[in-house]
Amino acid sequence: MAIIMNAIEKIHSLDKFGSRPGLDRIRRFLDILGNPQDSLRFIHVAGTNGKGSTCAMLSAVLTDAGYKTGLFISPYIVDFRERIQINGRMISSETLESAVERTFPIIERLSAEGCVITEFEYVMALEFLIHSEGKCDVVILETGLGGLLDCTNVIKPPLCSVITKIGLDHTAVLGETIEEIAAQKCGIIKRGTTVSSAQTDRAMRVIEADCLKKNVRLIKSGELKLELTSDSLDGLSFKYNETEINLPLIGAHQLENAKTALAALEVVRKNLPLSNDNIRKGFAKAVNPARFEVISKNPLVILDGAHNPDGINALTNAVNRYLPDRAPILILGMLADKDSKSSIKILGESFGEVYAVPVNNPRSLSAEALADECRGHFDSVKAFDDPFSAIDSALDRAVNEQKPLVIAGSLYLAGEIRNYLLSKT
Repeated sequence: MAIIMNAIEKIHSLDKFGSRPGLDRIRRFLDILGNPQDSLRFIHVAGTNGKGSTCAMLSAVLTDAGYKTGLFISPYIVDFRERIQINGRMISSETLESAVERTFPIIERLSAEGCVITEFEYVMALEFLIHSEGKCDVVILETGLGGLLDCTNVIKPPLCSVITKIGLDHTAVLGETIEEIAAQKCGIIKRGTTVSSAQTDRAMRVIEADCLKKNVRLIKSGELKLELTSDSLDGLSFKYNETEINLPLIGAHQLENAKTALAALEVVRKNLPLSNDNIRKGFAKAVNPARFEVISKNPLVILDGAHNPDGINALTNAVNRYLPDRAPILILGMLADKDSKSSIKILGESFGEVYAVPVNNPRSLSAEALADECRGHFDSVKAFDDPFSAIDSALDRAVNEQKPLVIAGSLYLAGEIRNYLLSKT
């Protein structure tokens, strides 16, 4: 454990903030490593919401089809190694330690020369190296921020580019309008085929124009027809090509993510043959923690990482659908650089009481500041010094009063408290 913590401490010692636009630095580093990304085939996924779930479905199906499947996601929930996976399992401590031991001296040398690699750039380079050395047949590659200047965009044209739902997030970096953000996401579009989730008209016009300009085929998720047969807290069931598919991910928005994943699979199966049975089995195994995740059914405890208005909308729609008239308690923690005011307004329409908590992150809104923003939108607002005391208080009421408990507002909060929730329920 000490060895792996040393490796992670080295990674976290790098510049975390200021994801600085430009690919020159990462290209220089990858050149030194021998450009491991060039030996890999990718499905490249960008978007504001739905990336994690879509990636989880793609990874599960391709793994079931017998392909050695890499997965790169951001952020992790509990364990840092979740960010780099092979066949649905996070890499071993030994694999991460070896990769860091061999490459960190290069990072230090480049830094001394004025070429400062950020934490995300380094982790992504580690992913390329580990998946290349692991001889992965295909890698599901989730962008970090945006697309055009995101460091994952150093790859050659992928098997398929995927753009999930675009919304307003990271506006300080990506732009203040849907059109500006969509243009950044379109940076991953390269020759071949691009799949897009359902978008607002404004976002779709940008995607269509970019594909036309680059002479790239565009497939819209709406072109796939699915027949929903079941929708509950156990997940979704639907028919696709006469195949009954069970998806354990919860919420009507997951049907859109499923359409997007299926459209991408139809593209890549020309290069990576797979059967409808692989799709059926893979979807049944798809896992994406902290996305309307049912931690416990008695009491009912749901953990969700929604942190922007679109994600919060999906959360409240699910709460209204599955928990009508049950008056759930909300534990909420948010980062200061998110659109907390819009999110709180949406949440106030579905929740009567909220426990405001801090997130263990330097960008966190304080509990008191968050509580102040919540007042006027909820019937009852309480601030707690830490999320664990809020959980203890809320769980007591959940048990005694048969109230559901929902925790949301940040994936960082979800990662901080998930194990604690599991131990308490």
